[in-house]
Amino acid sequence: MTTAQPLKAQRLHIRLDGDSKQKLERAAAYVNRSLSEFVLSRALDAADTVILEHETLRLSDADWEVFLDALEHPPEPNARLRQAFTEHRKRVQR
Repeated sequence: MTTAQPLKAQRLHIRLDGDSKQKLERAAAYVNRSLSEFVLSRALDAADTVILEHETLRLSDADWEVFLDALEHPPEPNARLRQAFTEHRKRVQR
């Protein structure tokens, strides 16, 4: 049973010097992949790493305790927060 491959409709063009291309081709050959497959897989791995670094929040134990305490015991809304809620209700349609 074969699985359907997703339609590849997008292209990415990249310019590079001959030495860089040879290095990438050599690396691709070591893992039995085409140059395109190799470059795409490595670029996606790098993208996952960058996204994870920017979209993950790491807190120290002390900061985690402060965060949990704020969730469990939120402060009373001040005038600016109440005004923000009022503005939100005016601008956001559900």
